[in-house]
Amino acid sequence: MSEQPLHRLYLHFQELPWSMRTLYTATLLVLATGYLFALLHLYGSHAGRDGQPGLSIKDVVIAYSGSKESTRLESALRGPMASMLPANEASAIFAWLHGGLDKATYQKDISQVIEKRCVACHDGSNPHIPNLISYDDVHQVAEMDEGVDIFTLVRVSHIHLFGLTFIFFITSLIFSHAFVRPVWLKCAIIAFPFLTIVLDIFSWYLTKIFEPFAYLIVISGGLMGFCFAFMWVVSMYQMWLYKPSERFAARTTERSVVG
Repeated sequence: MSEQPLHRLYLHFQELPWSMRTLYTATLLVLATGYLFALLHLYGSHAGRDGQPGLSIKDVVIAYSGSKESTRLESALRGPMASMLPANEASAIFAWLHGGLDKATYQKDISQVIEKRCVACHDGSNPHIPNLISYDDVHQVAEMDEGVDIFTLVRVSHIHLFGLTFIFFITSLIFSHAFVRPVWLKCAIIAFPFLTIVLDIFSWYLTKIFEPFAYLIVISGGLMGFCFAFMWVVSMYQMWLYKPSERFAARTTERSVVG
């Protein structure tokens, strides 16, 4: 297997001009930074939904399938919106939610908090986030939490499908210059993240039907991240630190690597 001849169109990183290696390096650095911020956003938007610190399977279930123990408003205030208002104001809202959604209490104690902390964004101008202008609007999100609605999932799905496909196309294209044997393993590493993208996104919908599919969301997302990290590390290492194999070192000397 190790004696398999190199394909005539295959070029290792060391055979590429400096300009291309610089382009690839800059691209990988920016993609890695973006991936890191995406993970931070994922953590911030899901962690704490179950009322406990950190990110758990239950948080993922609540995000997509909802919670039988709390309302949409409470799940949001314990999760992605937890930092938007002080603990005492959040506690007052939780007490009102569990106390029967009394309209007089809302007008006396709750409306001022929501107007001060929430209405700047939840004013009805954005159709993709709840409107919290009036008592009736707030009452709608004070109903049982059923997780992300299907329309929002569809909207987010097509964004992720296009965006992640471009990210892994670029990363895989760069990784294709790495020297990895056997070749089938290299092809599998390139193809696998695209499979995890599909599994991850379809698991969002399946979790709304059957909660254990939340484990598939976590597993597919973890494998996706592993593939990205593996291709990133191997590409950066072979681009700048790897000693060229004798199998293509001779070809390298025949080409100019300045460009």
